[in-house]
Amino acid sequence: MGIDIKIPIGLMFTIFGLLLTAYGFFTRLDASLYKPSLGININLWSGLGMLILGVIMLALAYKSRKQKP
Repeated sequence: MGIDIKIPIGLMFTIFGLLLTAYGFFTRLDASLYKPSLGININLWSGLGMLILGVIMLALAYKSRKQKP
């Protein structure tokens, strides 16, 4: 049919991952913000995970589109 769900989901994860990574990066020096999460910058790490997942999904969508004649 030509509808590939990996593209919008990959874009969503990439955009949210960028936003969350940027927020985690700019708030990395605020120790009181990360006290409930045992000092782990959860915004940065979850943002990076979402960003990696989004890029992988977009790469797979690009690869599958390129293989079709």
